[in-house]
Amino acid sequence: MKAYYGRQLLNPKIEARPKNLITLPTFIDSVCQRCGQKNTEKLPNNHYYCCGCLTLGRVSSHDVLLHLPEPNEFDGKAALSWQGQLTAQQQVVSDELIQTLLYKREHLVWAVTGAGKTEMLFPVIHHALQKKYRVGIVSPRVDVIIELAPRFRAAFSETDMVVLHGAQTEDYRYTQLVLATTHQMLRFKSAFDLLIVDEVDSFPYDGDKMLVHAVKHARKASSALIYLSATPTKKLQKRVTSKDLTVSYLPLRFHQHLLPLLKTTVVGHWRKKLPSKFLRQLKKFYQEDRRFLIFVPKVSDLRRVYQGIKQCLPDIAGDYVHASDPERQEKVQKMRDKDIQYLVTTTILERGVTFPGIDVLILGADEPIFSENALVQIAGRVGRNHDRPTGLVQAYIRHTNLKVIAAQNQIKKMNQRGRRLGGHI
Repeated sequence: MKAYYGRQLLNPKIEARPKNLITLPTFIDSVCQRCGQKNTEKLPNNHYYCCGCLTLGRVSSHDVLLHLPEPNEFDGKAALSWQGQLTAQQQVVSDELIQTLLYKREHLVWAVTGAGKTEMLFPVIHHALQKKYRVGIVSPRVDVIIELAPRFRAAFSETDMVVLHGAQTEDYRYTQLVLATTHQMLRFKSAFDLLIVDEVDSFPYDGDKMLVHAVKHARKASSALIYLSATPTKKLQKRVTSKDLTVSYLPLRFHQHLLPLLKTTVVGHWRKKLPSKFLRQLKKFYQEDRRFLIFVPKVSDLRRVYQGIKQCLPDIAGDYVHASDPERQEKVQKMRDKDIQYLVTTTILERGVTFPGIDVLILGADEPIFSENALVQIAGRVGRNHDRPTGLVQAYIRHTNLKVIAAQNQIKKMNQRGRRLGGHI
Protein backbone atom coordinates (compact mmCIF):
# COMPACT_ATOMS: atom_id res chain seq x y z
CA MET A 1 0.00 0.00 0.00
CA LYS A 2 2.93 2.34 0.62
CA ALA A 3 3.45 2.60 -3.15
CA TYR A 4 0.27 4.72 -3.27
CA TYR A 5 1.21 7.20 -0.52
CA GLY A 6 1.17 10.66 -2.08
CA ARG A 7 0.85 9.11 -5.53
CA GLN A 8 -1.74 8.88 -8.29
CA LEU A 9 -1.31 5.69 -10.27
CA LEU A 10 -3.21 4.43 -13.29
CA ASN A 11 -5.48 1.42 -13.07
CA PRO A 12 -7.98 0.14 -15.67
CA LYS A 13 -11.56 0.40 -14.45
CA ILE A 14 -12.22 -3.25 -15.22
CA GLU A 15 -9.29 -4.57 -13.16
CA ALA A 16 -9.47 -5.40 -9.48
CA ARG A 17 -7.70 -3.02 -7.13
CA PRO A 18 -6.64 -3.11 -3.49
CA LYS A 19 -9.19 -2.06 -0.90
CA ASN A 20 -9.01 1.23 1.03
CA LEU A 21 -7.54 3.12 -1.95
CA ILE A 22 -9.09 6.39 -3.06
CA THR A 23 -10.37 6.13 -6.63
CA LEU A 24 -10.11 9.33 -8.67
CA PRO A 25 -11.43 10.01 -12.19
CA THR A 26 -8.86 10.38 -14.94
CA PHE A 27 -10.83 13.21 -16.58
CA ILE A 28 -13.14 15.99 -15.38
CA ASP A 29 -14.75 17.98 -18.20
CA SER A 30 -12.18 16.43 -20.59
CA VAL A 31 -9.29 17.82 -18.50
CA CYS A 32 -6.72 15.17 -17.64
CA GLN A 33 -6.39 14.88 -13.87
CA ARG A 34 -2.80 13.71 -14.12
CA CYS A 35 -1.31 16.51 -16.23
CA GLY A 36 -4.00 19.20 -16.06
CA GLN A 37 -4.22 19.56 -19.83
CA LYS A 38 -7.19 19.41 -22.19
CA ASN A 39 -5.58 17.62 -25.09
CA THR A 40 -7.47 14.45 -26.00
CA GLU A 41 -7.77 12.04 -28.90
CA LYS A 42 -10.79 9.85 -29.58
CA LEU A 43 -11.05 6.13 -28.92
CA PRO A 44 -13.89 3.79 -30.01
CA ASN A 45 -17.28 3.97 -28.26
CA ASN A 46 -16.98 7.63 -27.21
CA HIS A 47 -13.87 7.07 -25.11
CA TYR A 48 -10.70 9.11 -25.35
CA TYR A 49 -7.12 9.45 -24.03
CA CYS A 50 -4.76 12.28 -23.10
CA CYS A 51 -1.99 13.28 -25.51
CA GLY A 52 -0.35 15.68 -23.04
CA CYS A 53 1.28 13.10 -20.77
CA LEU A 54 1.44 10.15 -23.14
CA THR A 55 5.17 9.61 -22.50
CA LEU A 56 4.35 8.41 -18.97
CA GLY A 57 1.80 5.88 -20.16
CA ARG A 58 -1.61 6.39 -21.71
CA VAL A 59 -4.32 7.91 -19.52
CA SER A 60 -7.73 7.13 -20.97
CA SER A 61 -11.37 7.33 -19.94
CA HIS A 62 -11.16 3.55 -19.49
CA ASP A 63 -8.92 4.15 -16.45
CA VAL A 64 -9.02 5.52 -12.93
CA LEU A 65 -6.30 7.01 -10.72
CA LEU A 66 -5.56 5.32 -7.40
CA HIS A 67 -4.33 7.37 -4.46
CA LEU A 68 -3.60 7.35 -0.74
CA PRO A 69 -2.89 10.54 1.23
CA GLU A 70 0.72 11.10 2.31
CA PRO A 71 0.96 9.90 5.98
CA ASN A 72 4.62 10.91 6.59
CA GLU A 73 5.53 7.53 8.06
CA PHE A 74 9.08 8.51 8.96
CA ASP A 75 11.03 8.41 12.23
CA GLY A 76 12.60 11.90 12.07
CA LYS A 77 16.04 10.54 12.95
CA ALA A 78 17.75 11.70 9.73
CA ALA A 79 21.45 12.54 10.01
CA LEU A 80 23.47 14.93 7.85
CA SER A 81 26.63 13.10 6.76
CA TRP A 82 28.06 16.13 4.94
CA GLN A 83 30.89 17.68 6.96
CA GLY A 84 31.64 20.67 4.74
CA GLN A 85 31.58 24.32 5.72
CA LEU A 86 29.39 26.96 4.09
CA THR A 87 30.82 30.36 3.25
CA ALA A 88 29.37 33.38 5.05
CA GLN A 89 27.24 34.22 1.98
CA GLN A 90 26.05 30.63 1.62
CA GLN A 91 25.11 30.54 5.30
CA VAL A 92 22.88 33.60 4.89
CA VAL A 93 21.02 31.90 2.02
CA SER A 94 20.81 28.63 3.95
CA ASP A 95 19.21 30.42 6.91
CA GLU A 96 16.69 32.09 4.59
CA LEU A 97 15.73 28.67 3.19
CA ILE A 98 15.02 27.37 6.68
CA GLN A 99 12.74 30.39 7.18
CA THR A 100 11.03 29.49 3.90
CA LEU A 101 10.34 26.01 5.26
CA LEU A 102 9.08 27.43 8.55
CA TYR A 103 6.59 29.75 6.87
CA LYS A 104 5.65 27.26 4.08
CA ARG A 105 6.11 29.76 1.23
CA GLU A 106 7.67 29.97 -2.23
CA HIS A 107 11.23 31.27 -2.53
CA LEU A 108 13.78 31.84 -5.30
CA VAL A 109 17.52 31.30 -4.89
CA TRP A 110 19.18 33.45 -7.54
CA ALA A 111 22.76 32.25 -7.46
CA VAL A 112 25.51 32.29 -10.07
CA THR A 113 26.66 29.01 -11.57
CA GLY A 114 29.18 27.38 -9.28
CA ALA A 115 27.85 29.17 -6.17
CA GLY A 116 27.38 25.88 -4.32
CA LYS A 117 23.58 25.74 -4.48
CA THR A 118 23.50 22.03 -3.66
CA GLU A 119 25.48 22.45 -0.44
CA MET A 120 23.23 25.34 0.63
CA LEU A 121 20.26 22.97 0.43
CA PHE A 122 21.65 20.41 2.87
CA PRO A 123 20.67 22.23 6.13
CA VAL A 124 17.06 22.94 5.08
CA ILE A 125 16.62 19.37 3.82
CA HIS A 126 18.08 18.02 7.05
CA HIS A 127 15.71 20.28 9.00
CA ALA A 128 12.74 18.98 6.98
CA LEU A 129 13.72 15.33 7.39
CA GLN A 130 13.96 15.76 11.16
CA LYS A 131 10.41 17.14 11.15
CA LYS A 132 9.28 13.96 9.37
CA TYR A 133 8.52 15.97 6.23
CA ARG A 134 8.69 14.35 2.81
CA VAL A 135 11.21 16.08 0.55
CA GLY A 136 11.45 16.18 -3.25
CA ILE A 137 14.34 17.56 -5.29
CA VAL A 138 13.47 17.80 -8.98
CA SER A 139 14.95 19.15 -12.20
CA PRO A 140 13.76 19.23 -15.82
CA ARG A 141 17.01 17.62 -16.97
CA VAL A 142 18.08 14.00 -16.54
CA ASP A 143 21.77 14.98 -16.53
CA VAL A 144 21.21 17.13 -13.45
CA ILE A 145 19.46 14.31 -11.58
CA ILE A 146 22.19 11.81 -12.44
CA GLU A 147 24.87 14.20 -11.22
CA LEU A 148 23.03 15.14 -8.02
CA ALA A 149 22.16 11.59 -6.95
CA PRO A 150 25.56 10.55 -5.51
CA ARG A 151 25.95 13.90 -3.77
CA PHE A 152 22.64 13.58 -1.94
CA ARG A 153 23.28 9.93 -1.12
CA ALA A 154 26.60 10.94 0.44
CA ALA A 155 25.09 13.88 2.34
CA PHE A 156 22.16 11.85 3.71
CA SER A 157 23.70 8.41 3.84
CA GLU A 158 21.29 7.12 6.51
CA THR A 159 18.14 8.29 4.69
CA ASP A 160 16.65 6.09 1.98
CA MET A 161 16.28 7.93 -1.32
CA VAL A 162 14.68 6.91 -4.60
CA VAL A 163 15.88 8.35 -7.92
CA LEU A 164 13.24 8.66 -10.66
CA HIS A 165 13.79 9.47 -14.34
CA GLY A 166 12.96 8.03 -17.74
CA ALA A 167 16.18 6.02 -18.10
CA GLN A 168 16.19 4.55 -14.60
CA THR A 169 16.38 0.84 -13.80
CA GLU A 170 15.54 1.26 -10.11
CA ASP A 171 11.97 0.35 -9.07
CA TYR A 172 9.89 2.90 -7.20
CA ARG A 173 9.64 2.55 -3.42
CA TYR A 174 8.23 4.76 -0.70
CA THR A 175 11.02 6.98 0.66
CA GLN A 176 11.24 10.22 2.60
CA LEU A 177 13.70 11.70 0.09
CA VAL A 178 12.87 11.71 -3.64
CA LEU A 179 15.17 12.88 -6.44
CA ALA A 180 13.44 13.03 -9.82
CA THR A 181 12.87 14.76 -13.13
CA THR A 182 9.92 17.16 -13.16
CA HIS A 183 8.01 14.78 -15.47
CA GLN A 184 7.94 12.22 -12.66
CA MET A 185 5.91 14.63 -10.53
CA LEU A 186 2.90 13.73 -12.71
CA ARG A 187 2.69 10.52 -10.70
CA PHE A 188 2.51 12.32 -7.35
CA LYS A 189 -0.38 14.07 -5.60
CA SER A 190 -0.10 16.21 -2.45
CA ALA A 191 3.05 14.32 -1.44
CA PHE A 192 5.76 16.82 -0.53
CA ASP A 193 6.16 19.16 2.42
CA LEU A 194 9.30 20.59 0.81
CA LEU A 195 9.76 20.61 -2.95
CA ILE A 196 12.90 22.02 -4.58
CA VAL A 197 13.03 22.74 -8.32
CA ASP A 198 16.59 23.04 -9.64
CA GLU A 199 17.30 24.76 -12.98
CA VAL A 200 13.75 26.12 -12.96
CA ASP A 201 14.41 28.27 -16.03
CA SER A 202 15.62 25.42 -18.22
CA PHE A 203 13.95 23.44 -21.00
CA PRO A 204 11.53 21.71 -20.89
CA TYR A 205 10.13 23.17 -17.63
CA ASP A 206 10.19 26.83 -18.66
CA GLY A 207 6.92 27.61 -20.43
CA ASP A 208 5.51 24.08 -20.08
CA LYS A 209 2.09 24.31 -18.38
CA MET A 210 1.99 20.55 -17.83
CA LEU A 211 5.22 20.48 -15.80
CA VAL A 212 4.25 23.57 -13.82
CA HIS A 213 0.97 21.80 -13.01
CA ALA A 214 2.85 18.63 -12.05
CA VAL A 215 5.02 20.47 -9.52
CA LYS A 216 2.05 22.35 -8.06
CA HIS A 217 0.01 19.14 -7.84
CA ALA A 218 2.84 17.15 -6.23
CA ARG A 219 3.28 19.48 -3.22
CA LYS A 220 0.93 19.63 -0.27
CA ALA A 221 -1.45 22.58 0.12
CA SER A 222 0.69 23.72 3.05
CA SER A 223 4.27 23.27 1.89
CA ALA A 224 7.46 25.06 0.94
CA LEU A 225 8.54 25.42 -2.70
CA ILE A 226 12.10 26.52 -3.50
CA TYR A 227 13.26 27.50 -6.99
CA LEU A 228 16.96 27.44 -7.91
CA SER A 229 18.38 29.32 -10.88
CA ALA A 230 21.41 31.22 -12.09
CA THR A 231 19.31 32.82 -14.84
CA PRO A 232 15.70 33.23 -13.65
CA THR A 233 12.98 33.76 -16.22
CA LYS A 234 11.47 37.20 -16.70
CA LYS A 235 8.28 35.85 -15.08
CA LEU A 236 10.12 34.89 -11.91
CA GLN A 237 11.96 38.21 -11.87
CA LYS A 238 8.63 40.03 -12.20
CA ARG A 239 7.26 38.09 -9.22
CA VAL A 240 10.30 39.13 -7.19
CA THR A 241 9.87 42.78 -8.19
CA SER A 242 6.17 42.72 -7.26
CA LYS A 243 7.01 41.13 -3.85
CA ASP A 244 4.98 38.05 -4.78
CA LEU A 245 8.10 35.87 -4.42
CA THR A 246 10.86 36.16 -1.83
CA VAL A 247 14.43 35.85 -3.08
CA SER A 248 17.99 35.13 -1.96
CA TYR A 249 20.87 36.46 -4.05
CA LEU A 250 24.30 34.86 -4.24
CA PRO A 251 26.52 36.55 -6.86
CA LEU A 252 29.74 34.85 -5.71
CA ARG A 253 30.96 31.35 -6.41
CA PHE A 254 31.86 29.15 -3.46
CA HIS A 255 35.59 29.78 -4.03
CA GLN A 256 34.97 33.56 -4.01
CA HIS A 257 36.03 34.08 -7.61
CA LEU A 258 33.91 35.99 -10.12
CA LEU A 259 32.30 34.53 -13.23
CA PRO A 260 34.53 34.21 -16.31
CA LEU A 261 33.81 36.85 -18.93
CA LEU A 262 32.37 35.90 -22.31
CA LYS A 263 34.85 36.87 -25.04
CA THR A 264 33.97 37.10 -28.74
CA THR A 265 35.86 36.66 -31.99
CA VAL A 266 34.35 37.46 -35.39
CA VAL A 267 34.96 34.70 -37.98
CA GLY A 268 33.71 33.74 -41.43
CA HIS A 269 31.54 30.79 -42.54
CA TRP A 270 32.73 28.26 -39.93
CA ARG A 271 30.47 25.50 -41.31
CA LYS A 272 32.36 25.57 -44.60
CA LYS A 273 35.76 25.60 -42.95
CA LEU A 274 36.77 25.66 -39.29
CA PRO A 275 38.31 29.08 -38.53
CA SER A 276 42.08 29.21 -38.18
CA LYS A 277 41.73 31.13 -34.88
CA PHE A 278 39.55 28.33 -33.54
CA LEU A 279 42.04 25.64 -34.60
CA ARG A 280 44.95 27.57 -33.10
CA GLN A 281 43.10 27.65 -29.80
CA LEU A 282 42.51 23.89 -29.95
CA LYS A 283 46.20 23.32 -30.63
CA LYS A 284 47.05 25.41 -27.57
CA PHE A 285 44.62 23.36 -25.46
CA TYR A 286 46.27 20.17 -26.68
CA GLN A 287 49.78 21.41 -25.96
CA GLU A 288 48.81 22.58 -22.47
CA ASP A 289 46.69 19.48 -21.78
CA ARG A 290 43.60 21.60 -21.09
CA ARG A 291 40.20 19.91 -21.28
CA PHE A 292 37.36 21.71 -23.05
CA LEU A 293 33.81 21.71 -24.40
CA ILE A 294 32.82 22.94 -27.85
CA PHE A 295 29.19 24.07 -28.19
CA VAL A 296 27.54 24.12 -31.61
CA PRO A 297 24.03 25.30 -32.60
CA LYS A 298 22.66 22.17 -34.30
CA VAL A 299 22.88 18.39 -34.04
CA SER A 300 23.86 18.37 -37.72
CA ASP A 301 26.96 20.43 -36.83
CA LEU A 302 28.35 17.89 -34.39
CA ARG A 303 29.86 15.27 -36.68
CA ARG A 304 31.09 17.89 -39.18
CA VAL A 305 32.97 19.83 -36.49
CA TYR A 306 34.28 16.66 -34.85
CA GLN A 307 35.61 15.32 -38.15
CA GLY A 308 37.17 18.70 -38.94
CA ILE A 309 39.03 18.62 -35.63
CA LYS A 310 40.20 15.04 -36.18
CA GLN A 311 41.48 15.94 -39.62
CA CYS A 312 43.51 18.93 -38.40
CA LEU A 313 44.50 17.64 -34.95
CA PRO A 314 44.25 13.83 -35.06
CA ASP A 315 46.01 13.23 -31.73
CA ILE A 316 43.35 14.93 -29.54
CA ALA A 317 40.98 12.36 -28.03
CA GLY A 318 37.38 13.54 -28.10
CA ASP A 319 33.78 12.75 -28.99
CA TYR A 320 30.44 14.42 -29.70
CA VAL A 321 27.08 14.17 -27.94
CA HIS A 322 23.47 15.35 -28.17
CA ALA A 323 20.16 14.84 -26.33
CA SER A 324 19.02 11.80 -28.34
CA ASP A 325 22.43 10.12 -28.41
CA PRO A 326 21.94 6.54 -27.09
CA GLU A 327 25.48 6.70 -25.65
CA ARG A 328 24.96 10.13 -24.09
CA GLN A 329 25.51 9.11 -20.47
CA GLU A 330 28.54 6.98 -21.33
CA LYS A 331 30.20 9.81 -23.28
CA VAL A 332 29.58 12.32 -20.50
CA GLN A 333 31.08 9.85 -18.01
CA LYS A 334 34.15 9.44 -20.23
CA MET A 335 34.61 13.21 -20.07
CA ARG A 336 34.23 13.14 -16.27
CA ASP A 337 36.76 10.30 -16.02
CA LYS A 338 39.21 12.25 -18.24
CA ASP A 339 39.30 9.45 -20.78
CA ILE A 340 38.79 12.11 -23.47
CA GLN A 341 40.02 15.69 -23.66
CA TYR A 342 36.93 17.28 -25.19
CA LEU A 343 33.31 16.93 -26.21
CA VAL A 344 31.53 18.66 -29.08
CA THR A 345 27.99 19.21 -27.81
CA THR A 346 24.68 20.92 -28.32
CA THR A 347 23.09 23.00 -25.56
CA ILE A 348 22.28 19.74 -23.74
CA LEU A 349 25.41 20.33 -21.61
CA GLU A 350 24.82 24.04 -21.04
CA ARG A 351 23.91 23.44 -17.40
CA GLY A 352 23.71 20.91 -14.60
CA VAL A 353 26.92 19.07 -15.49
CA THR A 354 30.29 19.83 -13.94
CA PHE A 355 33.66 18.99 -15.47
CA PRO A 356 36.43 20.42 -13.26
CA GLY A 357 39.07 22.59 -14.91
CA ILE A 358 37.59 22.98 -18.39
CA ASP A 359 37.48 25.76 -20.96
CA VAL A 360 34.60 26.46 -23.34
CA LEU A 361 34.41 27.41 -27.01
CA ILE A 362 31.12 28.31 -28.73
CA LEU A 363 30.81 28.10 -32.51
CA GLY A 364 27.96 30.20 -33.90
CA ALA A 365 27.11 31.87 -30.57
CA ASP A 366 25.12 34.48 -32.54
CA GLU A 367 22.64 31.87 -33.86
CA PRO A 368 19.04 31.70 -32.50
CA ILE A 369 19.46 28.54 -30.40
CA PHE A 370 21.84 30.36 -28.05
CA SER A 371 19.66 32.62 -25.91
CA GLU A 372 21.07 35.16 -23.48
CA ASN A 373 20.52 32.78 -20.56
CA ALA A 374 21.97 29.82 -22.47
CA LEU A 375 25.19 31.74 -23.11
CA VAL A 376 25.44 32.71 -19.44
CA GLN A 377 24.91 29.09 -18.43
CA ILE A 378 27.52 27.89 -20.92
CA ALA A 379 30.02 30.41 -19.56
CA GLY A 380 29.24 29.04 -16.11
CA ARG A 381 30.73 25.64 -17.02
CA VAL A 382 34.17 27.25 -16.61
CA GLY A 383 36.06 27.91 -13.38
CA ARG A 384 33.96 25.73 -11.10
CA ASN A 385 36.63 24.34 -8.78
CA HIS A 386 39.23 25.56 -6.31
CA ASP A 387 42.21 24.26 -8.27
CA ARG A 388 41.28 26.22 -11.40
CA PRO A 389 38.71 28.93 -10.57
CA THR A 390 39.18 30.73 -13.89
CA GLY A 391 39.29 29.78 -17.55
CA LEU A 392 38.49 30.74 -21.14
CA VAL A 393 34.98 31.28 -22.51
CA GLN A 394 35.42 32.10 -26.19
CA ALA A 395 32.52 32.66 -28.60
CA TYR A 396 33.05 32.59 -32.38
CA ILE A 397 30.46 34.69 -34.18
CA ARG A 398 29.79 36.00 -37.65
CA HIS A 399 27.97 39.08 -36.39
CA THR A 400 27.68 40.80 -33.04
CA ASN A 401 24.08 40.66 -31.83
CA LEU A 402 21.99 41.79 -28.87
CA LYS A 403 21.82 38.33 -27.23
CA VAL A 404 25.59 38.05 -27.00
CA ILE A 405 25.88 41.59 -25.65
CA ALA A 406 23.07 40.94 -23.16
CA ALA A 407 24.81 37.77 -21.92
CA GLN A 408 28.07 39.68 -21.47
CA ASN A 409 26.23 42.41 -19.56
CA GLN A 410 24.43 39.90 -17.34
CA ILE A 411 27.75 38.35 -16.33
CA LYS A 412 29.26 41.80 -15.67
CA LYS A 413 26.29 42.80 -13.47
CA MET A 414 26.57 39.66 -11.36
CA ASN A 415 30.31 40.26 -11.05
CA GLN A 416 29.63 43.80 -9.84
CA ARG A 417 27.45 42.35 -7.06
CA GLY A 418 30.18 39.82 -6.36
CA ARG A 419 32.88 42.45 -6.06
CA ARG A 420 30.85 44.21 -3.38
CA LEU A 421 31.07 40.97 -1.40
CA GLY A 422 34.82 40.73 -1.87
CA GLY A 423 34.94 38.56 -4.99
CA HIS A 424 37.97 38.62 -7.28
CA ILE A 425 39.11 37.40 -10.67
